[in-house]
Amino acid sequence: MNDMSYAAVPMQWVGPLRITGNTLDDSVDVPLATYETPLWPSVGRGARITTLTEKGVVATLVDERMTRSILLEADDAYTAYTTVTRLEAEFAQLQQVVAGSSRFAQLIDLHHQITGNLLFLRFEFTTGDASGHNMATLASDHLMDHILETIPGVRYGSISGNYCTDKKATAVNGILGRGKNVITELLIPREVVEQRLHTTARQVVELNIRKNLIGTLLAGGIRSANAHYANMLLAFYLATGQDAANIVEGSQGITHAEDRDGDLYFSCTLPNLIVGTIGNGKHASFVDENLARLGCREAREPGANARRLAAIAAATVLCGELSLMAAQTNRGELMRAHTQFERPTSSNGVQR
Repeated sequence: MNDMSYAAVPMQWVGPLRITGNTLDDSVDVPLATYETPLWPSVGRGARITTLTEKGVVATLVDERMTRSILLEADDAYTAYTTVTRLEAEFAQLQQVVAGSSRFAQLIDLHHQITGNLLFLRFEFTTGDASGHNMATLASDHLMDHILETIPGVRYGSISGNYCTDKKATAVNGILGRGKNVITELLIPREVVEQRLHTTARQVVELNIRKNLIGTLLAGGIRSANAHYANMLLAFYLATGQDAANIVEGSQGITHAEDRDGDLYFSCTLPNLIVGTIGNGKHASFVDENLARLGCREAREPGANARRLAAIAAATVLCGELSLMAAQTNRGELMRAHTQFERPTSSNGVQR
């Protein structure tokens, strides 16, 4: 039971990606661990496009927070309501409780839902360079102890009430935020769109509306309108020691495209990127090496390395999304690529 072994997932470095914005200004290669081998050349094509534009991918980090919701059982709805009003009035004291649980966790907000006599409290924290799962849970444990000791009429329900929301597709994360919220943008000149992506801005915009927006609406998507964010996120998460199950909420994002007089404006909004550069999973030697190569092992202010990693992850998503969307404007291109890179070969290298 104590033996440790590793599952071997093929990994390649792709790039360079040119990234600018409020967290970094750099050109980086990115590691992608995946069994879907066409992902490497596809992201690679998008990466090459970033080097042919003035600013590359502009990645703007607009928010960051990790969440944990607790569930309390109150005597009645009115008791639940008065509990919330008291907690809001004593928010500074709650922040002191959290400070006693961790050097890095800081309580920044509190939201609630009351259903009958059930009280759901959603605590939101900054967690430095850690993704913050355990840090947020530990802080919430301390907060729950404080509440149960100081407020009468409420009892323990659960340390997690599913209003967080962790590893589930919900609307609340996109509305209130969970993880890093990063918006990536790329403005591609007309000649680059035509010569390198073999399409036009008008075709990409039209496909995005019909496929990502209308198609996802018909499918009942939840705050999500994209082609395949999960592919890039899973490969990036596995290569950098992240909790891979967080691609569930991480892949809830929106692709937006505009035809600007033949130039293509292409954007990916990822409001739920949950990444960290320290903590569980980061001790493996290959993860440490990958994070160092990404420039995420530098001596910076707390949280700066994780913000850099989030921007790189989001830029990687844009590269893969752009390449796939361009391919799907051309009949047969997607299948030809998969046939070329995924057809099994015999021991002498001949396709079967």
